[in-house]
Amino acid sequence: MTTVRIPAGWPATEEEARAVQDELRGRVILDEPGPPPGTGRVTGVDVAYDDERDVVVAAAVVLDAATLDVVAEATAVGEVSFPYVPGLLAFREIPTVLAALDALPCPPGLIVCDGYGVAHPRRFGLASHLGVLTGLPTIGVAKNPFTFSYEAPGAPRGSAVPLLAGADEVGRALRTQPGVKPVFVSVGHRVDLDHACAHTLALTPKYRIPETTRRADSLCRRALKEATA
Repeated sequence: MTTVRIPAGWPATEEEARAVQDELRGRVILDEPGPPPGTGRVTGVDVAYDDERDVVVAAAVVLDAATLDVVAEATAVGEVSFPYVPGLLAFREIPTVLAALDALPCPPGLIVCDGYGVAHPRRFGLASHLGVLTGLPTIGVAKNPFTFSYEAPGAPRGSAVPLLAGADEVGRALRTQPGVKPVFVSVGHRVDLDHACAHTLALTPKYRIPETTRRADSLCRRALKEATA
């Protein structure tokens, strides 16, 4: 497990963090299709916290996109690098997530975040932030719609409706299993929304949540127990 220190110059205030978001948001690429679904590698990232000890652990799990078998995995542990502020959660996680990705023995391919991309109040959630910093294609698949509105998608698997900020489509509510609550898909970087939804369906053959997220969640929880034992 890699140990991470807070980077020099990392934002320490809300004002500084928002300035970084404003600077990086313009670098998000929205008009690339990204890799074809079901091909190459796809990597899930997730984090777990021990707030009493001010510790955050990140996990990165690489899957073969065709078989969903695990190809590689890595974890990193660090100090929580920013206070809890809604809309700025990426600043608590990014240094440790980057360390976990750097520790992988192979390229990650597409990255799937348990969270948001442009479906974010400032249009720059973790998936977009991570994509811009790494240059990799990223998508966000969240368990709830944050502050955005949507109509209920149809009951069949694959049904989808726009996730709306006013009149703007910032993502989609996507039904990954018949009759089960949808997930909320948004573009992170270098993947368009149609392909982001197609990737999400390819990663959810049995469960509501993508296999990438399920595997990364399990790994980071185990790693947190080890780190704080």
